[in-house]
Amino acid sequence: MQPAEPALPDASSAGGLLIVTVDRLPAWMLSSYGATWVSTPACDRLAAAGITLDRLLATSVDPRTTLADLAAHGRLWSAATAAGWPATLVTDDPALPERPAGVEIVEVPAAPASSPADEPDGTRLARLFARAREVVTAGGRRLVWCHAGSLGVAWDAPRSYREAYADPDDPPLPVGADVPNFSVTRDTDPDIVMGYRQAFAGQLTLFDACLGGLVDAVRAVQPTWAIAVIGLRGMPLGLHGQVGCKTPADALGKPYGEWVHLPAILVAADGRMAGQRSADLVTPADVGATVIDLAGLAPFGSATTSSDARSLIGLFTDWQYDARDRVIVAAGDSTAIVTRGWHLVAEPSADGTPVPRLFAKPDDFFELSDVADRCPAVAEELLAALAAGADMPLSADALG
Repeated sequence: MQPAEPALPDASSAGGLLIVTVDRLPAWMLSSYGATWVSTPACDRLAAAGITLDRLLATSVDPRTTLADLAAHGRLWSAATAAGWPATLVTDDPALPERPAGVEIVEVPAAPASSPADEPDGTRLARLFARAREVVTAGGRRLVWCHAGSLGVAWDAPRSYREAYADPDDPPLPVGADVPNFSVTRDTDPDIVMGYRQAFAGQLTLFDACLGGLVDAVRAVQPTWAIAVIGLRGMPLGLHGQVGCKTPADALGKPYGEWVHLPAILVAADGRMAGQRSADLVTPADVGATVIDLAGLAPFGSATTSSDARSLIGLFTDWQYDARDRVIVAAGDSTAIVTRGWHLVAEPSADGTPVPRLFAKPDDFFELSDVADRCPAVAEELLAALAAGADMPLSADALG
């Protein structure tokens, strides 16, 4: 008989917790999620050290909602305070709504950036992560949350970062640091779209290098900390008619994977379950409850388990937990319902009637092949579930 897994530590014995959240960080552009042409080695190392959540879906395209869910609507901060954990939030996002009482807030002003920086240290991301490293290495903290909003504000990585993704015979790359915002039509030059994808890939490589430096700093001085890296919103780059975004506070979007499929990597302090992946459906609220348990800030396994939040702490012990059978996403006047086998998007028609677009999962990773007319019974059942609410039973065909 195999010995039982030891219980995860409680807050009195756990070292601490590093959380990194990044607005506009899409799962589909990271190498740990299969993007073979983008270099993000720090994310790969974290994925090898912890559990990667393959199907984390934002339930809203408003990053404030996702941040609140990840903080368990304040429960993370109150649990840290109750455990006597000094906490610091480091951010470059002036629109960050939550300013929890008793938490040190370190704001890193975002200098204007109209063109790529000459050196990595001159970028917004580098300044933010450097400040977070200072907080970690100064000691005295048990919880450090580094939140970056600037990935959707300026692409100011040095030109060499974006040029690394372009071949010599490719069209010229974008020259500025402005984040694009335009619709893709039949008249749009595909080379322009590709150029912005290459520029964004360079920005992701910069982020990855900054993340690697912060994780190395944590490991050097706080080797027993748990680590969580999570995205808040994706970045549309042309797959569904939009390239880029307006501002980091802009909550407009569509419930396709470009917007709502988020990366999340959770690393336990003792390294258990290293290199594992979970393909089950997860929401930010679930991740928030799990992080509280993972850090030992709640009695083991006691984080909220409800329709709103389900702790996945069982992933780190016996792989037993209450898995979801669906996630419902709201994005402006559009909605989506995602099950194990399907992703249905309902967009309003001219008369307000929802038009279903149905995509087979996990094969149709980018939601490119609408099969609603081929599977009308599934589309009809999922539309009815969207209208009725999350508790409507679904058939085996609709679950997939």
